[in-house]
Amino acid sequence: MKKLCAIIILVLLLSSCGNDKETKTLEPETVESISNPYSAKDKKLEVYTTASETDLRLSKTENLSFAAGKQPLENEVSIFVNPNKTFQKFLGIGGAITDASAEVFAKLPEAQQEELLKAYYSKEEGIGYSLARTTIHSCDFSNGSYTYVEENDKTLASFSIDHDQQFRIPMIKKAITVAGGELLLYASPWSPPAYMKDNNNMLQGGTLLPEYYDTWALYYTKFIKAYEAEGMPIWGITIQNEPMAVQRWESCIYTAEAERDFLKNHLGPAMVKEGLGDKKIVVWDHNRDLITHRANTIFDDPDAAKYAWGIGFHWYETWAGGDPMFNNLGAIKESYPDKNLLFTEGCVEGFKAEKYQFWANAERYGRSMINDFNQGTVGWTDWNILLDERGGPNHVGNFCFAPIHGDVTAGSLIYTPSYYYIGHFSKFVRPNALRVSTVSSRSVLLSTSFINEDSSLITVVMNPGDKAISYQYYVGAEATIIKIPPHAMQTLRVL
Repeated sequence: MKKLCAIIILVLLLSSCGNDKETKTLEPETVESISNPYSAKDKKLEVYTTASETDLRLSKTENLSFAAGKQPLENEVSIFVNPNKTFQKFLGIGGAITDASAEVFAKLPEAQQEELLKAYYSKEEGIGYSLARTTIHSCDFSNGSYTYVEENDKTLASFSIDHDQQFRIPMIKKAITVAGGELLLYASPWSPPAYMKDNNNMLQGGTLLPEYYDTWALYYTKFIKAYEAEGMPIWGITIQNEPMAVQRWESCIYTAEAERDFLKNHLGPAMVKEGLGDKKIVVWDHNRDLITHRANTIFDDPDAAKYAWGIGFHWYETWAGGDPMFNNLGAIKESYPDKNLLFTEGCVEGFKAEKYQFWANAERYGRSMINDFNQGTVGWTDWNILLDERGGPNHVGNFCFAPIHGDVTAGSLIYTPSYYYIGHFSKFVRPNALRVSTVSSRSVLLSTSFINEDSSLITVVMNPGDKAISYQYYVGAEATIIKIPPHAMQTLRVL
């Protein structure tokens, strides 16, 4: 019996030694090498600043380093970034190349044309736009209403994009070249041809007549194929610009049910039939206020949802003085995590030349972009990239601001603060970046962060207040102190 006990004790001791050995393989450094968490230790920090009442415009203002972070105090303003918590993949930032933009561009001297293209599309000399929107025939920012077919052409035999060859197509091609040969391009219609609508008018709303559902669906495919034949790949389309707005310019109304049924019974099948099933289809393309109803109606129908890549939105719900409905976006992402959010249009309306440098216009961009991204938005598209000194041309007098205006009389470019605020994102956050967890301890600062494929960490910070603010910038366990001027935007680049 004693011999048996001794054998059992020996076996247990050997087993214990084996377990100790296995435990040692799970030491913290081994786990770290497997999960490879991000650390800012020994990394450099570059600070770029744009600020009101200064000459700072995307200017490099500081080179900093990190130290071990300490417990923040209650009276300190802090921004906490956790790069190990990642969210949506970034698609890109850009603006719309409309008929108006292209016509103004063509009227500028060659040197200013080259300057504008570099300012927007060069990653080195400009702000690196990677995304573009254009229109399917005319919108209000055209010199007049037009389509790609002759009146009452029910077979679309006369379809031609010859109209766009004068201004728009040449500009898009030049933009693609300056962007490095690739520019994610998508297109939106403002209205079907008049003969396809119940009001027989491209303007003033109206609805698509049922007998033209298939014809109109085929129209999209013809546009895509025609543009691609010209060497301009089309990434996707939105179904209808602002489908709940009766405008004095090109417009068309779709209820949520009407858009759902058009997508699942006509447009989606047409795209597949024409070999374009890989193109992305974006629904809604209107404001944040009613976006939830549209998402619920379309995405809850599996036969419609299978054709929809995501949902697009604008920012004009603040027309009546209300707050931007940013939380609506997060609610959609929570409900439909497999669908994407895309900002498809925004601009400052009511053009007045004396407000070119009106700083609040830029802050509207900054506030929207930070909040939209933090709610799950993957891409952000400004409206016209270029307008003239009157905020046009626009065939119904709907004059607006653009980040850059071209004075065609003087042959010069006018940069507004909005251009620089957008650039704090587009120049540094590159396609395929991942958004990472970022929180400000006080509402006086707004912030968002992304980590690029090259492992550079980008945090954008906005101070819309009247006072300069010193804040603690934490990246994981590392921290540093940064000062941001009043009414300023900063990009923090960790390398």
